[in-house]
Amino acid sequence: MALLDTGTPDLLADLDAGVLTITLNRPQARNAMSDAMNQALGRQLAAAELDPAVKCVVLTGAGQGFCAGGDVKGMNERNAAGGRAITIDEQIASQRVNQRATAGKLFKMAKPTIAALPGAAAGAGLSLALACDLRIMASSAFLTTAFAKVGLAGDYGGTYFLTQLVGSAKARELYFLSERLSADEALRLGLANWVVEPQELAAKTLEIATRLAAGPAICFRYMKENLNRAMGGEVDECLDLEATHHVHSATTADHKEAAAAFVEKRAPVFQGR
Repeated sequence: MALLDTGTPDLLADLDAGVLTITLNRPQARNAMSDAMNQALGRQLAAAELDPAVKCVVLTGAGQGFCAGGDVKGMNERNAAGGRAITIDEQIASQRVNQRATAGKLFKMAKPTIAALPGAAAGAGLSLALACDLRIMASSAFLTTAFAKVGLAGDYGGTYFLTQLVGSAKARELYFLSERLSADEALRLGLANWVVEPQELAAKTLEIATRLAAGPAICFRYMKENLNRAMGGEVDECLDLEATHHVHSATTADHKEAAAAFVEKRAPVFQGR
């Protein structure tokens, strides 16, 4: 096994027998996405796409969670401090680049990608899981879009991936109402490929990843492109539109109220502004 330098403790990576395992590593924050984690993830995926030694990519989370999405506490701190000193257009441009480098890369890279979920995948964390080709969930894990609860429109391709997987009506229900989906319900809907007991997650993930790493890489490359084209839509258009709406919704009073309520452990009071 080769441990890779990601440039930040927020992201771990190791390569073993063709399987690159990338671990979101902020367990104290349920692996919420920090800027350092996000940038490092983009770098690792870009390198993996071009590295012939990488045959399969596994994305997972440290501790009891997969990824809680964006760092809401950090958002609230930035809101309280008056926000960033860059324009909305600059924020949108940056988010577009980040989304394509992470969720977009997991979806489009010419190698199989697996999300292994030891626990909750919420918000952008759910988007990252859905961007992968396959998902393996611990029976204790759950999925939730979560965006409506914090006054955000959604990002990292979740609206595209979820609509493709479960259809438009169900995707709208899951985005508007932000209810939790158990692992069994995710399996029934086709959002999970396998559900296993928590203690079996690592072994099952290794089994599937090893099979893929040992498979026909060129065949998989063209197979994945065929499957993606068969979905009938252009993912970059969805990613770009999401970035625009997500960054704009981050400027609303409802989002700022929700971020403050999250920190204060109370229910947010939305006013539609």
